[in-house]
Amino acid sequence: MNSPKRYTITAALPYTNGPIHIGHLAGVYVPADIYARFQRMQGKDVAFVCGSDEHGVPITIKAKKEGVSPQDVVDKYHKIIKQSFRDFGISFDNYSRTSAKVHHKTASEFFKKLYDAGKFTEETTQQLYDEEAEQFLADRFVVGTCPKCGYEESYGDQCEKCGTSHNATDLINPKSTFSGSKPVLRETRHWFLPLDQYETWLKDWILEGHKKDWKPNVYGQVKSWIDDGLRPRAVTRDLDWGIPVPVEGAEGKVLYVWFDAPIGYISSTKEWAEKTGRDWEPYWKDEDTKLLHFIGKDNIVFHCIIFPAMLKAEGSYILPDNVPANEFLNLEGNKLSTSKNWAVWLHEYLEEFPGQQDVLRYALTANAPETKDNDFTWKDFQARNNNELVAIFGNFINRVVVLTNKYYDGIVPNPAEFSEVDEQTLAELKAYPAVIASSIDRYRFREAQGELMNVARLGNKYLADEEPWKLIKTDEERVKTIMYVALQIASALATLSEPFLPFTAEKLKRMLDHGRSSSEATINTGGATPEISEENEWEQIGGDAELLPAGHQIGKAELLFLKIEDEQIQKQLDKLEATKAANLADNKKAEPQKETATFEDFSKMDLRVGTIVEAAKMPKANKLLVLKVDTGLDVRTIVSGIAESFKPEDIIGKKVTVLVNLAPRKLRGVESEGMILMTENASGKLVFLNPDEDGVKEGTVIS
Repeated sequence: MNSPKRYTITAALPYTNGPIHIGHLAGVYVPADIYARFQRMQGKDVAFVCGSDEHGVPITIKAKKEGVSPQDVVDKYHKIIKQSFRDFGISFDNYSRTSAKVHHKTASEFFKKLYDAGKFTEETTQQLYDEEAEQFLADRFVVGTCPKCGYEESYGDQCEKCGTSHNATDLINPKSTFSGSKPVLRETRHWFLPLDQYETWLKDWILEGHKKDWKPNVYGQVKSWIDDGLRPRAVTRDLDWGIPVPVEGAEGKVLYVWFDAPIGYISSTKEWAEKTGRDWEPYWKDEDTKLLHFIGKDNIVFHCIIFPAMLKAEGSYILPDNVPANEFLNLEGNKLSTSKNWAVWLHEYLEEFPGQQDVLRYALTANAPETKDNDFTWKDFQARNNNELVAIFGNFINRVVVLTNKYYDGIVPNPAEFSEVDEQTLAELKAYPAVIASSIDRYRFREAQGELMNVARLGNKYLADEEPWKLIKTDEERVKTIMYVALQIASALATLSEPFLPFTAEKLKRMLDHGRSSSEATINTGGATPEISEENEWEQIGGDAELLPAGHQIGKAELLFLKIEDEQIQKQLDKLEATKAANLADNKKAEPQKETATFEDFSKMDLRVGTIVEAAKMPKANKLLVLKVDTGLDVRTIVSGIAESFKPEDIIGKKVTVLVNLAPRKLRGVESEGMILMTENASGKLVFLNPDEDGVKEGTVIS
């Protein structure tokens, strides 16, 4: 698509089981907002939509923990999330919620159309059931060991460690998050979207059609799933929270959240159209519309395979042009976690750093996890602000505005003759809009923001080299030219910074009295009224027009950014240390006793002493080691998820406790024939359950 008439931009619907944190912002909402703001500045017709995802299993988990209803949970967090986005400057055209009537109606009609057209298959399948809780377990109510990478806390639908999509019944050692007990299999009837029927089409559409323009991390994940073979995916679930399945005989069943949630983009667009008197359909059904999904990497499968298959099955919708997913952001070296409170919450940041929304936007974009997981640290946040925003951007603007007011009472001077340096500087300035635009168009927002800062660096270097504060005593005409050029750079910064630093751009435009029509401006020009056009200011920077004409009156200087002191950062670090201590204390608490085991159950377990004789890392798996263990019976292969705690060379010769009669299971194509018994110490480090090494031989039975 060369020049789309309009843009439909979606940002992943956040679960309303907690507030927004910096991981959400860096991965999804800041890049989406940069892109939407930029396209609006180009005069594009943009619909930027989002909303709260209120039917996910995390909602019901949160409700159970807090002893309230799911509706209480979503009402509480929807309000917090919506207000946080507004205060932070995320410029949604519409922020809806999936509990809204328009969404229930839209999702139900979408399902019914596919159902009536015979697009679903109906199957009776085995599903995990918690006998203690007396209910079927949705995928997020089950955790266990990922069959692909060995991560022991994988959810039933997707592993957060390796990103693999699977079914709950694929998990090794599954357990219910309700009771902690091992679930059993029971029959239940559901409707499925037969993804296998769309495999050939998906290969043509994605693997051939988007190989060059989709990000490598997105394309690679999608290719892996398709290469592994797609299977039918259930679109309904046995739950009492969600949108009821709108067909007869489906009592007690709701639409599965992954089916319901992406339709939330459509219903949010409908809600926006109704509010503004527009027609929603062109934004979803016109081929001249560019549809973009901004998401995190854990949502790639839903937005690149499942939702497109749904849209293809429905038949009247356009497909996404791109899905620029980001990787994950960590916090001070550890994975962000809502449940463990290991996060920087947006609503708390806004309270503790009032008026500094753009500082966080800048730091998150500068360290955006665009191609790999990155780490947010408070020290880096402080350095980004003090050494870049204050020392470079803010310093240049302050110099320009202060000197213009000091020398010319705030009136842009008429330039004298331009020197070679002046012309070269202005030529460099004119090149930046196209460079920044190119980076944004390719979803390289970190690169684009870096180029924005280079504009401020250009201005700082120009002033430092030309030293108008010295020349004012000897060559006033030269100083007029220098200040005129510097003001053009300042004006360009007011425009170019808007997608990245919207609050700063607004403040800078106010200082420069920039962007107002000639009829609104009161400018003392000696009779001639300069015109400042608002027509695509971005393109004007790259052209020949004056950005701030001679004779234009600017305002007084204000500090764009404030220095962040060590005490403010230490307060945040202390808060995280308190969280870490609380989590450690929780980890030390004994887990509840499991269900009673009979002597016969225990006697079935064959525990023996073994010695590790070989150890090597599993290729392309960060956590897995492939071990050769002498059990006294034989030397067998055991795959163990301990690679992050032990180096292979350090454990050769180690005596270990082995469950030798565990049924073999393939992990990453390697058959594992047993299990090494491990535990965690007080600091969370994995340790072996070691038998006494003196005189204990391989094969000794532990009883």
